Amino acid sequence: MQSYRLNADRVLELVEGPTPTPGRGQVLIRVKATSLNGRDMLIASGLYPFPPLPNLIQLSDAAGVIEAVGPDTTRFRVGDRVVNSFNPTWYGGPMRKLGRMYGTDIDGWLTDYAVVDENVLVSMPEHLSFEEAATLPCAALTGWSAVAGVGPGDTVLVQGSGGVSLFALQFARTAGARVIATTSSEAKAERLRELGASDVVNYAETPDWGSVVRKFTDDRGVDIVVEVGGAATIPQSVQALALHGTISLVGHLGGAGQGMDLMPLSLRFATLRAIGVGSRSDLEEMNRVIARHRVRPVIDRVLPFPEALQAFEHFAHGSRFGKVVISH
Repeated sequence: MQSYRLNADRVLELVEGPTPTPGRGQVLIRVKATSLNGRDMLIASGLYPFPPLPNLIQLSDAAGVIEAVGPDTTRFRVGDRVVNSFNPTWYGGPMRKLGRMYGTDIDGWLTDYAVVDENVLVSMPEHLSFEEAATLPCAALTGWSAVAGVGPGDTVLVQGSGGVSLFALQFARTAGARVIATTSSEAKAERLRELGASDVVNYAETPDWGSVVRKFTDDRGVDIVVEVGGAATIPQSVQALALHGTISLVGHLGGAGQGMDLMPLSLRFATLRAIGVGSRSDLEEMNRVIARHRVRPVIDRVLPFPEALQAFEHFAHGSRFGKVVISH
């Protein structure tokens, strides 16, 4: 089989190896699609806070079909279509300890075949393709967690058109909430409106976009901000926030800031919460909603497995709207 491994020089190399055999409680998966996340770029660039072991197979998200099962396997059968849980040791409840993660401590999914414990897998929503399902473990579940609890009468602000923001938009609209979005181009603004955003503000043309968002809500503010910019954009997010609102911190695309003035946050009586990718039970719950409402992930581009390096390049430097997927 073929796999892409990140060597000690942080170069992604295509290597040949034997197809593994599942052991007790394990399954062999024929990987059909994988997707990229910002975490993968940080690992490859050496900026991830948890340095990876050398020569590990990369990528944390995949969808595939089970081709063989080991002894005492009970959750799945040959032929089942599955996706993996992003965090292979977090099955449910509060996370108490960080476990080993794909691409940093254990082999990931950018490979033809993978053997994993059956407990790290969940069933795919039946209406999705493998390419669509491969976007679920990280970005979708992060967006799901970021807008948890919203419903009719709530207003959510999402930033940009990356995978997490678009999933958060879709889940918030599915729950009946209003969504306001920021973006940097009119073309993307139109697509955000097509996905259900009621209003869009161009942050490139309007640096003080927080006040514009307040105008969209008759100066009430939004109930939840899905914050992907981090320290660079939080001041505007606080400006846009309603009293007792919540900022769901999921990214730091804006880079490091010089420190945050906490007084405006306090004057909003607001909550700032860091969002981690959820447990296997969270993924199963999200997939039930995706199946019930037939939510379809937004995919920017699908590239074939031999062009995995181009997929990384496009993710890092291209203008994206949605997820970048590698088809196997």
